Amino acid sequence: MHNILKIIMMPILLFSLSCCAGIQKTTIAATPISPIKGVWVTNVASKALDSKENIIQTVAVCKKSGITDIYVVVWNRGTTLYPSKIMNDLFGKAIMERFNGRDPLQEMIEAGHKANIKVHAWFEFGFASSYGENGGAILKKFPNWKAVDNKGNLVTKNGFEWMNAIDPEVQNFVKSLIVEVVENYNVDGIQGDDRLPAMPSLGGYDPYTVALYKKEHNGNNPPEDYKNADWLTWRADKLTVFLGALYKELKAIKPQLIVSMAPSIHPWAKEEYLQDWPTWLDKGYCDYVIPQVYRKTIESYSATLEDQIKFLKKDQKDKFFCGVLLQVNGVNPKPDFLKNMIDTNRKLGIKGESFFFYEGLKAFPDYFSQEYTKK
Repeated sequence: MHNILKIIMMPILLFSLSCCAGIQKTTIAATPISPIKGVWVTNVASKALDSKENIIQTVAVCKKSGITDIYVVVWNRGTTLYPSKIMNDLFGKAIMERFNGRDPLQEMIEAGHKANIKVHAWFEFGFASSYGENGGAILKKFPNWKAVDNKGNLVTKNGFEWMNAIDPEVQNFVKSLIVEVVENYNVDGIQGDDRLPAMPSLGGYDPYTVALYKKEHNGNNPPEDYKNADWLTWRADKLTVFLGALYKELKAIKPQLIVSMAPSIHPWAKEEYLQDWPTWLDKGYCDYVIPQVYRKTIESYSATLEDQIKFLKKDQKDKFFCGVLLQVNGVNPKPDFLKNMIDTNRKLGIKGESFFFYEGLKAFPDYFSQEYTKK
């Protein structure tokens, strides 16, 4: 316990100083990126990870479908999907119970690499502590880690309960899990999404963040309006600084590691979740982004994608891929709609995408094995 808490607490001063210092561009060289054809593999609404045999079959389907990159979930509902010493020492639970006695991450790495597919550790829950559990085990043990809204309540949005992503203790806890994976597994990359780095813009009214804001604003309290533009940017900048520091540390451990992010679309992502991904790209704090361009019609998809491209600099198109919705609640896009989305990506100069999620590949076996492999 002492050693793990030391891991979490030791860098707090450094993170605090960096958060107060503003956004500095990292000097770490980005990893060269090839076009991706990715897919997210989940532990929800899927049995893909339920056995080693299932994982081997999952990789076989991905290979046949032309997939080059698998983003496999490793952090969900306050538990890891790999045996974690950090989680065991802090909470007495090394891995999600469903996977006791196994290591799905290692099994996926072995199967994926045999098929020449890159495997990325996807930290799906990011700074969310739980879903429908009032904070779960994490906030029960560390109640001071909770994100607080302007009414003094635990930040809850769409069923997710949140840690305070600006608190250095919280940042270092999440960072320690990511470092643990990078140091112990031969992953090709790590990935955050719309919860990493992120926090609902409802948050920021906890004692730590208020005190930090007052220190930087002549003793003034944060605005009561959580959508105040300057207040949004101030908090988003703190998460950007965190990502920059994380990127630098991960590259020091493994220079060729791919650090990717799959945020929501801009500027909604910043307004709702403090995710300023155009700045992440500008500052060199991730190797590529995969914004979630989840739409129900080709007209809406095309318009949204064109809008996102406007936020890119001329040299950033090869660092931008599309998140494509392939299945949700058992529903898939119409075949023509799927084909049109991919064709639109290529027409607009987007050379790859990642599909949410794996089970949807099975609904279009002919398209993926015969057409998509040529796109």
